Amino acid sequence: MIKQQDFTARELARFRDVQRLAYACVEQVGAQLEAGMTEKDAVTLMEAWLRESGVTTFFHKPFAWFGDRTAFAGFWNDFQFFPTNRKLEHGMPVILDVAPLVDGYVADIGWSTFFGEESPEYKQLKRDLIAYRALILDGVKAGRTFRDIYQDVDALIARQGYVSAHRKYPQRVLAHRVAKIEESWWTNRHLFGFGLDQFTWLVPQGLRARLNPAQNESPLWNDGIESDHKPQPGVWAVEPHLDCHGIGAKWEEILVITEDDAYWLDEETPHMIEARARGWVGRKAAAKPAAKKAPPKKAVPKKTATQKAAAKKVAPGKISPQRAPTKKVSAKKASTKKTGIKKAAAKKSVIRKQTRAT
Repeated sequence: MIKQQDFTARELARFRDVQRLAYACVEQVGAQLEAGMTEKDAVTLMEAWLRESGVTTFFHKPFAWFGDRTAFAGFWNDFQFFPTNRKLEHGMPVILDVAPLVDGYVADIGWSTFFGEESPEYKQLKRDLIAYRALILDGVKAGRTFRDIYQDVDALIARQGYVSAHRKYPQRVLAHRVAKIEESWWTNRHLFGFGLDQFTWLVPQGLRARLNPAQNESPLWNDGIESDHKPQPGVWAVEPHLDCHGIGAKWEEILVITEDDAYWLDEETPHMIEARARGWVGRKAAAKPAAKKAPPKKAVPKKTATQKAAAKKVAPGKISPQRAPTKKVSAKKASTKKTGIKKAAAKKSVIRKQTRAT
């Protein structure tokens, strides 16, 4: 069974968990890359890392592209996407792409980095790439068709002076559905690096939509007539991919589309963390601590007419309940205190006289 939409909050949280696992994989493997390693070596490291983390199967096996292969330079058939013996050298861009399937939940992510010190062109490329996140989300929220949003992306690519690399993907996809898949014999078998389960739903649905788009919804998002419709609810792996004179970069993450809203599944993806750290986008507003409020003043009840009258009739020697007691010294005690002081002074005078006489 394939579930493609109407996900609960708990199910979306599971998609997020798998996506974060995938990002952790590429970041940690990316940190282990060394000069002389091949794309095949990187793919072996990623698959081993994921299997050690409990992943048993994949939506598709890992991909790695080094150098001008990050821009799909010279690619003219789908088999050229698979990892090669291209060796990593300092000054090369790198793209790692993984799609683990965990407990039926799929995440498909792409991550771009640079081996060695970033060139100015590469830094600008990654910065410009962030703009597509808002462009795509705003288009979906506005109810523009998938086809129109694809064309909006192409227009921005042209204005920035780049070339679209995602047009070289199979079916020219900018995005594709991911889903919750009931694991079976099919999910653990792969053909050309892709799970056989895809050949039971993703490929057939795509073909039906291409042949008869009026009657079928496509799981692929491209610039064809099959994408000339309003955004379809579900979870979509979106991957704008730019080519800057043979230097390629992309990001890929899950976009959630509902009947009346859309949002990125996670704001803590590596490319957004990097963008905030470098000042390419505004930082997330920190929650302001609540101001401490002064304790409320106790309300003093107003005296009633009866209480006021009773206060005036307080008996002598009694303390009125409306007034705090005041400590007073009686006249008798004050007189006694003065007499004692006089006697003490007289005694001191006698002692002085006796001292002088001696």
